[in-house]
Amino acid sequence: MTDAPAPPLALRSRAEEQAAAFPPLLAEAEHLATTVLLGEHGRRRAGLGETFWQYRPAMHWDEARMIDWRRSGRSDTQFVQDKEWQVAQSVLIWTDRAASMSFASAKDGPSKADRATLLALAATVLMIRGGERVGLTGTLLPPRRGEDQIRRIAETLLSTDPEDYGRPVADGMPRHSRALFISDFLGDIAAIETALTDAADRDVHGVILQVLDPAEEAFPYDGRTIFESMTGAIRHETLKAGELKQRYLARLAERKDRLARLARDTGWRFHTHHTGDSAASALLWLHGALGRKA
Repeated sequence: MTDAPAPPLALRSRAEEQAAAFPPLLAEAEHLATTVLLGEHGRRRAGLGETFWQYRPAMHWDEARMIDWRRSGRSDTQFVQDKEWQVAQSVLIWTDRAASMSFASAKDGPSKADRATLLALAATVLMIRGGERVGLTGTLLPPRRGEDQIRRIAETLLSTDPEDYGRPVADGMPRHSRALFISDFLGDIAAIETALTDAADRDVHGVILQVLDPAEEAFPYDGRTIFESMTGAIRHETLKAGELKQRYLARLAERKDRLARLARDTGWRFHTHHTGDSAASALLWLHGALGRKA
């Protein structure tokens, strides 16, 4: 038996709700992106390029032709010119849009989905304006440059998934590209392991950013409590919630440890961010982490 299609008015209402959120989200992401200072040519890293970045002392593996003899003549040390990295990368983003991400313990605080979407879009702004190609995992939005791509990604990130927990998508990632996965990662761990293993097989490295609500870390519940998933599909009632705290915290710590080990084993980086903390600090960490392998 199939569900009846949504009435036109309901579809229009949902479309208008998403459209209304789009301009403020993009403005907030662009504002957040300004907290990371980009150089004239984007992310400043030593690599292949023609623009001078810095002098550094010569190392034993540097060839003689690489020595800057004019600079070295003013010192007892030999120096090499480092150039800025100017080779654009492809960066693929997966952001969990499942129901669990809509949780927010504070009435006026951001949900996990709000924070994940903001960070993904701000990272997109930084990378595209730094000259890199950014897209979404899967086949709908392959990596591209340009302001139009930022808008396409923003529109897609505002969509939702009816499932309780998201499953990372590793499809559509070119070999040797970079990736960013953002989720609470509280769902099926096997799906996460499969996605990262598939990515590693294509020499794709990247970042796992776990976004949690402060209440999910502190478990501030006691007495009679009803725990229910965001879709209502999972429900548990207890009269002694406080007695569950230590077991819950132990399982959460186990999940984090497993994610961290999985990241190390596949050449990724792992970090946990709380929605009660600064989004700017998370973006700064992301920007640095995406710039180097684990």
